[in-house]
Amino acid sequence: MFEQGPLAKLAPRALERLVNRSPGDASEVSDTVTAVLADVRERGDAALVAMAKRFDGADLSKVEVPREQWDEALDVLPERVRRALERAADNIRRFHAAQIPREVVVEVAPGVRITRTTTPLELELVGVYAPGGTAAYPSSVLMGVVPAKAVGVRRVVVCSPPGSEGSPPTEVLAACALAGADRLFAIGGAGAIAALAFGTETVDAADAIVGPGNRWVAEAKRQVAGRVVVDSPAGPSEVLVIADESADATWVAHELLAQAEHDADASCVLVTTSQRVAQESREALDRLLANAPRAQVARAAFANAGAILLASSDEEAFEFAQRYAPEHLSLMTADAERDSRRVRSAGTTFVGGYASVAFGDYMTGANHVLPTEGRARSFSGLSAQHFPRSYTIQEITPEGARGMAADVAELAVAEGLPAHAAAALARAGSNP
Repeated sequence: MFEQGPLAKLAPRALERLVNRSPGDASEVSDTVTAVLADVRERGDAALVAMAKRFDGADLSKVEVPREQWDEALDVLPERVRRALERAADNIRRFHAAQIPREVVVEVAPGVRITRTTTPLELELVGVYAPGGTAAYPSSVLMGVVPAKAVGVRRVVVCSPPGSEGSPPTEVLAACALAGADRLFAIGGAGAIAALAFGTETVDAADAIVGPGNRWVAEAKRQVAGRVVVDSPAGPSEVLVIADESADATWVAHELLAQAEHDADASCVLVTTSQRVAQESREALDRLLANAPRAQVARAAFANAGAILLASSDEEAFEFAQRYAPEHLSLMTADAERDSRRVRSAGTTFVGGYASVAFGDYMTGANHVLPTEGRARSFSGLSAQHFPRSYTIQEITPEGARGMAADVAELAVAEGLPAHAAAALARAGSNP
């Protein structure tokens, strides 16, 4: 752990390091990503093939994975894994279909009716990024493809890094088939985001890009955000656990380890008002790490951005949580339901000891593509509302026009726009 002890005695620099989780080499990451984007924009598929060789050790003859390969992957997938993916997809579909905004009609004044309605993105294409590298993420395929399809997006393509054999893992291929993706490309990292943003000989330019990734992926999405719609800045995983004396220390340790095993850049913090929970959680974590298959990754994450902090009161704990603005907030407190309303700057909140973040990562139906690095103060997680665009319809009757004309004219003249005033007044005496 890089920090352990009383929260109130945390050195200002250490506190800042916890709260400000942007990578220390942010300028280097930014420069690298800028170069990758430019390379893909200039050389297209050739740049993607070269990057696959350099970063993934894969010799690609082409960047697209044929559909028959996905279907084969789904056929050979163990039945129990397929059932789990199907159950997860169904929950995701149900939850996101219920989020589609309903048409709103308001008569703001007699004869003035405003309608706000929505339509799926009709610019054709949404690109979904599913991470790879040291783990396979079929769940991220579902989290991106299923909501987009649920709201009626016409085409959804997936990009995911290839293994050394030249394609993403079997589970990712199977998830693409199960979720209803339209195309799959064996490309990863910032290069995949560049391909989706600018297009290449093989990859069509997308109108929206969603999905989590490492710091290079997150930075690439940030740099192309002015060109295409992107979701929240979803970088390396984070969890903040708030626990009191009622918490099970072993469960706390499981939550910290579960997120730490994602990535060496993951952030995992416990804030507790209980000295016992602080001590026992650390001991439990040491026991779990001793036999953890991904212990090396997890230990690096704890060393980089891990902490067990003792708060003097629950107020101090929740004030820290509000400032920390975690991707995942786990509440293991005696009144977790009440406490769930105390932190408004979290990507998603898990209420009580039984509500493991793992359930949300895979199965509850809520989306696991969430803002990281404190951006939950400003951004929302991926939802059905990222895919439709909204527009308004304004209906004004003769009565409505007469009722507004004079006031509109006053405002228009005040702004120095007399033609606006004349346009409004011209309707004041019109007949139906």
